Order: sequence, then C-alpha cells, then structure tokens
Amino acid sequence: MEKVLLKNIDNPNSADIEEYLKAGGYKSLSRALGLKPKDVIEEVKKSGLRGRGGAGFPTAMKWNFAAADPKFPKYLLCNADEGEPGTFKDRPILEKNPHLLIEGMAISGYALGSEYGYVYLRGEYPHAKDVLNNAIKQAYEKNCLGDNIMGKGTRFHLAVYQGAGAYICGEETALIESIEGKKGQPRNKPPFPVNVGAWAMPTIVNNVETLSNIPCIIDMGGEAYSKIGSSDCPGPKLFCVSGCVERPGVYELPMGTSLKDIIYNHAGGIKNGRKLKAVIPGGISTPVLPADKIDCPMDFVAMLKAGSMLGSGAVIVMDESVCMVRITYRALKFFEHESCGKCVPCREGTVWLRKVLERIENGKGRQGDIELLSGVAGNIYGKTFCPLGDGAAGVVMGMLKHFRNEFEEHIRDGNCKFNN
Repeated sequence: MEKVLLKNIDNPNSADIEEYLKAGGYKSLSRALGLKPKDVIEEVKKSGLRGRGGAGFPTAMKWNFAAADPKFPKYLLCNADEGEPGTFKDRPILEKNPHLLIEGMAISGYALGSEYGYVYLRGEYPHAKDVLNNAIKQAYEKNCLGDNIMGKGTRFHLAVYQGAGAYICGEETALIESIEGKKGQPRNKPPFPVNVGAWAMPTIVNNVETLSNIPCIIDMGGEAYSKIGSSDCPGPKLFCVSGCVERPGVYELPMGTSLKDIIYNHAGGIKNGRKLKAVIPGGISTPVLPADKIDCPMDFVAMLKAGSMLGSGAVIVMDESVCMVRITYRALKFFEHESCGKCVPCREGTVWLRKVLERIENGKGRQGDIELLSGVAGNIYGKTFCPLGDGAAGVVMGMLKHFRNEFEEHIRDGNCKFNN
C-alpha cells in the first residue's frame, strides 16, 4: 500500500510547508472548500472512517451530531495526548508531517462549521510542540489558516494547548476540562461533547491519526478510500510495534493486516531467535493475547472476536523470557498513579490490585490472592466514569485468563523463575 499518513517523512525537511506543497499538500483543503460542508461529511461517511484513538466510533456519525446542533461557536479539538504505554504512532505525524494534521483540521472545521481548533498535546512532546507551532505559523502565512482561507471566505483558527503529563486527559471529557483550565477529570455523559463540550458548546474531539486521514479521503474520494483494508474498518492504520522484536517502529499498513504479519514480516520477528510468548495488541489497556491467538486481523471488529481490542494499535511483543506477573504489576503501578481519583472503583481498586500484585511479585503471595485479584478487577470493570478503570481491570483479567499458571507458580514457589 502506498503510504498516506507517513508519506514523505523520510525527507529531512518534511515538516516545512514548502515541501508539503510540493508533494500536493493543501490541495484537498482547496477542493473541500469548493464543496458544501454537508458534502464533505458525506465523503467521510462513504469512506467508513472510524476514530483511530481507540474507541473506533464512526467519524461521520460524530460529525453529524455536532454539525446539526444550532449552537455556536463550535470547537474542534485534536487529541494529541498520546499517553498510553506502548503508543507512539501519532508522534511521526506531529513531528514529521504536521501540515497533514493541520490540513485535516482545517477541512474538518469547515465541514463542522467550526472556526476554532486546538491541538491538545501531551506534555512529554516538547519537540512536537515547537514543530507544530512553526507549521501553524507557516499555514497562516500561506493563507491556509485564518479569517479568509485561500480567499474563499472560510474562517478557521488553530492553536496548540500543551497538557501537563496526565494520562487521564486522553479521555475526551477530561481533555475538555483541562483545556478549559480545570482539573483534568472525566465528566458525566450524557450530555455528550458533540452537544455540550468545550465551554458548553458543540465540540468534536478526534485523534491525530483520524484527522490526518481527512485530506486523503477528500483527495481520492470516500468510496475509493473505503476499498483500502478491512471492509468493516477501512483505510490505512498506523501500528507502533515495541518490545522483543528485531525492528521496532511505526508501520503504516492497511487496516485488517494480520497481527502475525505485523510481528513477523514487518517488525522482523522475535529478537535473539527466541519464541513469542504474548502480545498486547493495542496499548497496555487492551487484554493480552497468547502466542497461539495472533493470527487475526487488526481491526476494531476482528480484535473483539479474538478476545482483545485494537485500541491505539500499539503492539507490545513479549518473548519467552518475560514474566507476566511482573508485566501486570508494572501496568497496575501505572494505572494506580494515573487514576484521577474521581470514582471509587478506580481510585481504590487500582490501589488494591497493585498491592496484591506487588505481594505476589515479591514472593509473598498468599493462597486466595488470584481470586482476590479477579474479584477486585470484576468490581472495577464497567463501573467507572471513564475507560481507565476498565483498562486496569482488563489487564488483570486477560493475564489471569491466559497466564494464570505463572501467578500460581509465584505464589507456590515464593519466587520468579524468570529472574536471571
């Protein structure tokens, strides 16, 4: 497949607007401004584009909700708070192809009737902030942003808002709270952001990768785009592969590419000739899959059938030398630290999961600890304000489902056989 999202990033000047224009950049924006806003949304609908941030919600459906709301102003927020452990797929776009994102946001703003956009950038990406701010400045100078874009009477202004490193702000309502200057905690839903979002106005929150697909859809047409990859979830997808592989990195492949193919063909297989043990397919909050379950398509529908989730597309590969108890413990340390504390199941439950896992990991596990982990996880799952609690519980549930024997061995033997 010809690269779309990562096109030209090997060019050392790929972030410069002149290089982007040479490669055909901003032609899709010009074409979109010649259409009616509803026709732009219709192309996105035909494309079958689903949100690439993890939830996989149909993009055009979300847009239609906001576009139909009579309230103004409307806001377009780009979620660039890439805080999921193992996830770094948006970073190449932010640092190497920022004008693709800017063009996608300008087109989206026109379609939605939004005149104001913000890129909510994670605090740990200072270089991306500099690149984005420079690219936005260049876009204003070339009249691709501003009060009269390309002389066609369309207004769209864009700015970068940098977070302070809170994972919870990747959740759309916590992101909105943060951008309003409040503590980053999730809101009750309903009302949903499409109607009552930033500053109580209709708001669309889309991920970097989602918005970066928009110029391609306008360029080639929604119907042609829908032929790429999986029929259920069409289009290109960025997969970031890390862990025990020969060639970790970000790969742009058609949605629906086999997880096995990603690991063995694109990422070069398992490092040092070892055997594959397990894979976390979509970032640390998605349930683990054992080695014999990886021959499955990577899309939102197929991964649910396989017993996990596509999530952000962050593939974390573990070989036979990796201790699954230790992985679970480290994951729960992260979730405990990042819990915003708003709801009891997550605030208290992540602490208890971490404590029990720490006990087992340190050789002090007790009989009944596995049942205790399962019970606490069950009391978190589906009972929290946002998906952070579900992610923490899902890690434990998945590990116990597929690697219960390692937890039993730790408790029985009082040590870890993987320590060397």
